[in-house]
Amino acid sequence: MSVEDPAIITCSISGAIANRDQCPAIPYTPAEYAAEARRIVDEGGVHIHIHARTPDGAPSYEVEDFRAIRDAIRQEIGDAAIINFSTGTVGVSVEKRIAYLEACRPAVAALNMGSLNYAKYSRSRKDFVFQFVFTNPFDEIIELLEAMRRLYIKPEHECFDVGHVGSLTPLVDMGLLEAPLHADFVMGVVGGVPASARNLAAMADNMPAGAHHWGVIGIGRVQWTMVAAALTLGGSIRVGLEDNFYLPDGQMARSNGELIAKARQLTEDCGRRPATVDEARALIGIPPTPVPGTAAEPAAAASER
Repeated sequence: MSVEDPAIITCSISGAIANRDQCPAIPYTPAEYAAEARRIVDEGGVHIHIHARTPDGAPSYEVEDFRAIRDAIRQEIGDAAIINFSTGTVGVSVEKRIAYLEACRPAVAALNMGSLNYAKYSRSRKDFVFQFVFTNPFDEIIELLEAMRRLYIKPEHECFDVGHVGSLTPLVDMGLLEAPLHADFVMGVVGGVPASARNLAAMADNMPAGAHHWGVIGIGRVQWTMVAAALTLGGSIRVGLEDNFYLPDGQMARSNGELIAKARQLTEDCGRRPATVDEARALIGIPPTPVPGTAAEPAAAASER
């Protein structure tokens, strides 16, 4: 990837941990997800990363909630953005995660590439706000990856440290992954790689040989400095209420659309061009949207619509 390539602007629309007491703009119901999706695509976002929730805001891993959210978004925006489902969680079986992938067939699904201590630290309290071990062993990674291959779902490899990037190489060697790989480097989580431009460059340099796509996910207010770093290094970017509530000036965003609008402005200010949805599909390695009813249309693509 280079600065000559268009930058994919992704939105993490909701997340699963934060709630409206922390940020009133977080969507809960399918209709609210759809309204946020409209704001996202209107401001230049072309890739939407989804954690499902029940209509009262609780995290959900049920097929019916993923399906309702997907259908509401598709009804609102059609094929104007790529749908991406999270598979990252703690205490939910691999079988349950595969079940909603199989039922809904998103174009992309996130795949966490390794285990880590996952925490948030408070300097004022001199203590952790929360901490847990986010376990992602190779046997679970491979089981999810095999399901994605069977369902024609492109994996998004979420890497929280340089070692997670290195974990891609054996999977390529096993024949489980093919170019272009689609990786996102998650930076700013306590227990993962610290957020800096040098560390981001190191993550990109450790990708397996070949032509691949990568982007950055900055957690918290470091998001904006990491967005700028990724854009100048030739990568793509993700913003959204899952990762960060605040605009660069410190004001809380009133919608995902405000975050996407700022990301688009930074993209253009850095001399990059925001990718169209078709360009994003090509960069990630998703086949072009097939014509409905043709022999070229796989079941996965049909189900996603």
